[in-house]
Amino acid sequence: MSVAVLLLLGLGLLEAEGRRNRCFFNRTQEYCVCYNLSEETIDTIIQCLPATVVEFQGGDLEKYIAFPIGDLDSSAIEILDSLIIHKIIIGNVLVPEILLARVLKFFSHTHVQELAFESCIFQGTGDWRDMDGQKLPILSLSFHNVTSAPLTGQEQAFSSLSRWLGTLEELAVTGSHITSLPCAIGRVFRALRSLDLAQNSLGDGSLSPTFCQGAFPQLQELSLHHNNLRSYHSVCKGVELLLELQHLDLSHNELMADPSSSCQWPASLRHFNLSNTGLDEVPTPLPPNLEVLDMSHNHLHAADTSLSSLKKLFLDQNLLQAVPSVRNYPMLDTLHLDNNSISELPRDEVKLLGRLQDVAVADNPFSCSCSGAGGLQALAATGHLGQGWPRDYRCHSPAQYQGWPVAQVPVSVLRCDPAAVVAPICVILALLGLAGA
Repeated sequence: MSVAVLLLLGLGLLEAEGRRNRCFFNRTQEYCVCYNLSEETIDTIIQCLPATVVEFQGGDLEKYIAFPIGDLDSSAIEILDSLIIHKIIIGNVLVPEILLARVLKFFSHTHVQELAFESCIFQGTGDWRDMDGQKLPILSLSFHNVTSAPLTGQEQAFSSLSRWLGTLEELAVTGSHITSLPCAIGRVFRALRSLDLAQNSLGDGSLSPTFCQGAFPQLQELSLHHNNLRSYHSVCKGVELLLELQHLDLSHNELMADPSSSCQWPASLRHFNLSNTGLDEVPTPLPPNLEVLDMSHNHLHAADTSLSSLKKLFLDQNLLQAVPSVRNYPMLDTLHLDNNSISELPRDEVKLLGRLQDVAVADNPFSCSCSGAGGLQALAATGHLGQGWPRDYRCHSPAQYQGWPVAQVPVSVLRCDPAAVVAPICVILALLGLAGA
């Protein structure tokens, strides 16, 4: 079997185990899935050649550790260069690292830009010396639910891969029980723009060593949701050296705000996700130049803060009883307040809210008094009341309108402000009386 064929299998060269060992090609999506390929049925992979994405599922590669792999001849290189595959997914397979180290270098002859491992076990250690100075076209690398030896102590392997990893733009290591990344490894990723470490076991003390001086110098997007982070201040200190950071996701961590925190977030930070973090107050300080702030699904009773650059604010699923003043956010264009405890919109706030592009206040316990129903109807008339209107806007009080759609509550000048009608009539009658006299 040639090395080219081994590479096409994407390390999915497997014995059949009760399933049909063949490939299935979806021509519309240019997607090919291969299950439990064996050497005897290798011909089925031919139908994957027109695919742009190839997925391999299942098996055990240990039997191929001693497989002879030499340098490619010119015909094999030509075949690899002609393929249009840009993404390979490898799932549910045991991967001997020694075999991976011997095969990975041949990706330099392909156009594969994305490589993903899902539910894999990496076994042993590889000899990566053949990768010294080697550059690969792969720009996106992801691992989900994988098991491997601890990264500490593998700095030499990363050093051999440094030319390639130094050009990598996206890296994801999710659901893999990661507790930290050694500082030296972070310094290898010189061009990385996006790092996803979600669904791991990162704690407050692991961030500063991971994002040490010189690590991930170009990082713009960082996802840390579903970890073991607790201290808002510690997280701030942990990422303060990421001077290019623009997007930070801390959602689904049980954070505690520290009112005495003096840490300064990177000034570059524009998008901040603090949803589902158990916050009962707005933490301080917030990044000074934020444009998007998500604090939905928390326990906030108030959102009194001021951010002059903020454009989008998400506060749905909290305990707010009043609308935060839009005056504090002069650049705001989007405000979501669904599922809070807001009973009505103040008249002066309605005028300000009407200037926004997207306002959502659905599923609140609205008081359908004249001012309550009238404010919502006036806001809806601007055309900027977002999804849910009128279906999810119902009266909670008074009793005669309970359960009514807010849009159907009669709001007339005569009913809601009789003085506004009676006073002009009285004036007219008085004038007529004077004229008659």
